[in-house]
Amino acid sequence: MPINASLFLSVFERSIADYHLSDDVDAQIRNPYPSGSMEQLLYLKNWIDTVQWHLEDIIRDPLIEPLAALEIKRRIDRSNQHRTDVVEDIDATLLKELASPDTPDDAPLNTETPAWAIDRLSILALKIYHMRLETLRPEADHEHKTSCQRKLDILLLQRSDLSQAIDALLADIAAGRKRMRLYKQMKMYNDERLNPVLYRHKNH
Repeated sequence: MPINASLFLSVFERSIADYHLSDDVDAQIRNPYPSGSMEQLLYLKNWIDTVQWHLEDIIRDPLIEPLAALEIKRRIDRSNQHRTDVVEDIDATLLKELASPDTPDDAPLNTETPAWAIDRLSILALKIYHMRLETLRPEADHEHKTSCQRKLDILLLQRSDLSQAIDALLADIAAGRKRMRLYKQMKMYNDERLNPVLYRHKNH
């Protein structure tokens, strides 16, 4: 299947559907795609997002015990680091698969790499899934469902626009009209060498 937004969305939607078979943040991922494939990375990326979506729900429970909330916050921090690592792996794969050897050195760069745009598409797939559920919630009143349907319509428009923008960017990279550079996000808060709170604690 061509590398495009339709592929990304189909994998994301499969991941979301698979997660909600158990709807359990501790469920084991069963990635159906071959190891090392683009699809395997996309599925993993969205699975991380989906679990984190539900962890964010849990931590907002007003009755949650403080120690439980702290553990979830630390789990979310670890999840964010894992998410970043996978996004960078997707970018590396895209660069290998798509970049043209004839791209001039002065070809323009995009404001973000393709995988970070794909990251936004993954989150958007989750928003659409959950907003659609709200439009169907049996106990919700008509006003709530109507409001959620309006929001869903906007999210679907966003998905269409973002999909087109991603496909245009990938086409530009493949044709050499834009160049792509890999970056590391240099996240500091999880690194005991860079976060002052962590390295001060380690040195005492």
